[in-house]
Amino acid sequence: MSGGDTVHASCILVGSAGILIRGRSGAGKSRLGERILGEARLRGLLALAVADDRVALAARSGRLIASCPAQLFGLWERRGEGIVPVAAEPRAVVRLVVDLVPGGELERMPEPGAMRVELCGVEIARLAVPCESGSAATLDVLAVLEGRASGGA
Repeated sequence: MSGGDTVHASCILVGSAGILIRGRSGAGKSRLGERILGEARLRGLLALAVADDRVALAARSGRLIASCPAQLFGLWERRGEGIVPVAAEPRAVVRLVVDLVPGGELERMPEPGAMRVELCGVEIARLAVPCESGSAATLDVLAVLEGRASGGA
């Protein structure tokens, strides 16, 4: 693998799509990841954690691969509960980057370039959602994934 980096983020796997969730400390990355996983499971989709807090990223054959540092595999932080064991997958191909941003910084009409991000030399679809937006962000993320599956987004 080339172009590796470790980022402060969470990563989950829904179906065959890795979702990298980024944001400042306390923005709700872990919480949003768990909400998306829960909703995906309700829809009968494969839904597993990949990494929480630290995610290793690397380019491989034109794809962005996210993996979990060994010491954190299968662990997820739940605010108020601490670190808990979760069903996990060791790596995923990232298909979507979700950036949690403060509501006042969210662009109402983002430029087309804002809908993509380059990580480790690989261009990935990007969705910005407000911090702590709860179930609305969960549904937005799943809608983007469903659109990708049907040829959209």
